[in-house]
Amino acid sequence: MSSKLILLSVFALTFTCLALAYEPAPLQGFCVADPNSSVKVNGVVYKNPMQVQAEDFFFSGLHLRGNTSNAVGSKVTPVFAAQLPGLNTLGISMVRIDYAPCGLNPPHTHPRATEILTVLEGTLQVGFVTSNPENRFITKVLQKGDVFVFPVGLVHFQRNIGNGYATVIAALSSQNPGAITIASAVFGANPSIPSDILARAFQMDKSLVEELQAKF
Repeated sequence: MSSKLILLSVFALTFTCLALAYEPAPLQGFCVADPNSSVKVNGVVYKNPMQVQAEDFFFSGLHLRGNTSNAVGSKVTPVFAAQLPGLNTLGISMVRIDYAPCGLNPPHTHPRATEILTVLEGTLQVGFVTSNPENRFITKVLQKGDVFVFPVGLVHFQRNIGNGYATVIAALSSQNPGAITIASAVFGANPSIPSDILARAFQMDKSLVEELQAKF
């Protein structure tokens, strides 16, 4: 096989892998989600375009502060395809996140989306961890008007380090980005991950693992 053909083959394979890694572009102008359909697909079944109305592209409520009276002191208000049907197939969504003083959006990942966050109010410490083998911790203190990006799939967090409430708006590159909160996924799995597995993975006593599992 000639060197030129080998290079073309590698390029084609690389391009194919990249194309499969992200949500495909829609094949028509819009496909408004139909939450009442019983049909199961990878995504959401869409309405007859002739039945689409302005309300399908509208969401109201991001001006309201979320209830942060919980264990971590934060509240995420999502605007995904489930809340805004017109987002279906468009590959975008957004959230509002509110933080009480000392509130935390715990370490988590979005398996299907990069997140770009803008601070509307308050002072936040944000950070993410790069992938293996480096596992570098990258962190920054943000003020009102600052923007920060969390790359797709990486573990990240936000913490309110100001004296008052903090608020952000974040956009995500998926209509349904998903969220895996690390502590809940590891210690709150149902059924539970065997405690001896977690004890070895985290290099801690089995009794401490079981104590953490009881909390979740």
